Amino acid sequence: MFEAVPNISEGRRQEVVEAVGRALGRSGASVLDVHSDADHNRSVFTLVGEPQELADALVAGAREAVSLIDMRVHEGAHPCVGALDVAPVVYLRPEDRELACDEALAVANRIAGELELPVFLYGVLAPEAERRERSYFREGGVGALQERLESGELEPDFGPRRLHPTAGATLVACRPPLVAFNLELAEPDLDAAKAIAAELREAGGGLAGVRAIGVMLDRAATAQVSVNVHDPFAMPLAEVVRAARQAAASRNVSIGAAELVGLAPEAALEGLPADLDLKGFDERRHVLEKRLTSAHG
Repeated sequence: MFEAVPNISEGRRQEVVEAVGRALGRSGASVLDVHSDADHNRSVFTLVGEPQELADALVAGAREAVSLIDMRVHEGAHPCVGALDVAPVVYLRPEDRELACDEALAVANRIAGELELPVFLYGVLAPEAERRERSYFREGGVGALQERLESGELEPDFGPRRLHPTAGATLVACRPPLVAFNLELAEPDLDAAKAIAAELREAGGGLAGVRAIGVMLDRAATAQVSVNVHDPFAMPLAEVVRAARQAAASRNVSIGAAELVGLAPEAALEGLPADLDLKGFDERRHVLEKRLTSAHG
């Protein structure tokens, strides 16, 4: 059994999110969680299934997203390049890594061929080291990616050498579980959020395996540090919170609340400060092992 965590560039129109969710569940895969955010204008689905049914589910979800999301009018705080922005296949056991990579490549090939979408591989599947980070493709948004394709600077790994007219492009990877985690500041200080994110990021000399950006949440009238922890077993969230609080205090702001996006391995959550407001958290719904047990027990 594999997990997949497709992200779509829609978090405001609930009917679109539900339609994509139904498509993802039609091929036998189980949708365990859906996290939508209106400020990011993004929804993150977590599903599990056997290899072939998972591929079928991702292609069906991609087809629905392509038909319903128009990137020409998309607005949101989260960087993105496509209607189905990312589609990582996640292996839950180290011994399944090679098979999961094959599954991700099959998904990339089918999305490109069946939907005429350019697909770029990132992470361990990237053909070159510089292409491993999603930010390499997202910098400057859809318009910049189109220019890079037209100039010949960049070519997709699968599919046409042009963006889809309405759905943009899709990024595909194979990876172990990671944790997506948001930290909201108590103050609407975007500069502070960006500075804290820069201090947390591995690329800036921060925490190993951490990617982070600072964004403004207009609807919530506050600033947020949006974090991905690529190895939550080696870098538990408690350590991320500790570092973020320290960085915030040095800038005279504070961490007001936190939010888990999707599911997290139980070990990643150990030692979280008791005084941290983890919004909407329910261990029966958000702990990966418990959801897998309930879905396939």
